[in-house]
Amino acid sequence: RRVEDLVEEDVRRNMPRFQGDNFQKNLDLADTIQAMAKEKKCTPAQLVIAWVLYQGDDIVPIPGTKRRTYLEENLGALKIKLSDSDLKRLDSAFPSSAVHGMRYPPVAQAMLNR
Repeated sequence: RRVEDLVEEDVRRNMPRFQGDNFQKNLDLADTIQAMAKEKKCTPAQLVIAWVLYQGDDIVPIPGTKRRTYLEENLGALKIKLSDSDLKRLDSAFPSSAVHGMRYPPVAQAMLNR
């Protein structure tokens, strides 16, 4: 819940999305997902993966994981049913401008698409 809670070596400490006001605003977005996941009786990851699956047949979620248990948990997203109302709620809570801060520090951002 605070950038200080991250271990010293955690790269997120240097990411703009985890700095200043951006961090709290992005935590508020995460809280929205957490609350809706609780309502749907699933994990936040399952909810988000399910949401991506509803975006169209040409959109494929590619969740990364280091543990088999998380892979199995992620597969639970296939069982999540989202209503039109759920999709509208998510879309309105997360317009393309919802995430605050650049993804990478300026030096790394400048290296993208070179």
